[in-house]
Amino acid sequence: MTYSRIAGTGSFLPEKVVTNHDLEKIVDTSDQWIQDRTGIKQRYIAGENETTGDLAEQAARRAMDAAGKGPRDIDLIVLATTTPDQIFPSTACLVQSRLDIHGCPAFDIQAVCTGFVYALAVADNFIRAGNATCALVIGAETFSKILNWKDRGTCVLFGDGAGAVVLEASEEPGILSTHLHADGDYANLLHVPDGVSRGYDQVQQERAFVEMRGNEVFKMAVNTLGRIVDETLEHNGLKKSDIDWLIPHQANFRIIRGIARKLQLPIERVVVTVAEHGNTSAASVPLAFDVAVRDGRIKRGETLLMEAFGGGFTWGSALVKY
Repeated sequence: MTYSRIAGTGSFLPEKVVTNHDLEKIVDTSDQWIQDRTGIKQRYIAGENETTGDLAEQAARRAMDAAGKGPRDIDLIVLATTTPDQIFPSTACLVQSRLDIHGCPAFDIQAVCTGFVYALAVADNFIRAGNATCALVIGAETFSKILNWKDRGTCVLFGDGAGAVVLEASEEPGILSTHLHADGDYANLLHVPDGVSRGYDQVQQERAFVEMRGNEVFKMAVNTLGRIVDETLEHNGLKKSDIDWLIPHQANFRIIRGIARKLQLPIERVVVTVAEHGNTSAASVPLAFDVAVRDGRIKRGETLLMEAFGGGFTWGSALVKY
């Protein structure tokens, strides 16, 4: 039987750093308020002419280098983003061209903050079905482009970045299982209310930005992520103690701490980058993963639980033997 395993990781962040103290100058908030409620201290923000594709390309190159793979090795590209460079073609196709990769399937996935987990699941199934042997899976966002910088409830939360993995066919299981869910009944709790088929007009800037009912989203995230932890462990016949590392979506430290407690994992076994990166949506999980791989915390043979929750609502998990 063919499985898929992660052969290499990569990530990339823009140069510009925006601290909470910087935000105090443009919106009615404070460093203490932001840290107390989210754990965020700073975030990286893309330049005016810097696109999601720019960040994705660099993360992909680093992942390919780590995996020892060249353009001719890649036969699938799946890119998760909510902030594509263009309406079409897909950002995956644009990145494919930049990487000098030709002919293989390349497409975007839109599941907001759960996007990377969705993309990983899709690529894993391509490989298991024999339709690909080496996939490039990317989560990349320039979420700052869809923020209202006068809305203190949202502009303090998000940042920009990209993360990627190379997934290759293997005789040994690497991606042990993936679990994906969505419920569109909650769409209005976290959304951008305008879009192309609704007559999107950039002049109407107030409808082009993220809107969020924060307290309701927080409660849903806590409950939903708790359930998917149970689902993932039960599906694989594992105990909480079998998990070596939790790699959660980096949205809010209070949520991360709650999931760690549910798993009975000390916070030292949880990859936490929310203070430095903020919420980078689809880039969040692969960014955190790459950080922990490169600093030596995560080692080969360990069992990792990735989980995320995002607008849609979408939520999902991946259990990985690294």
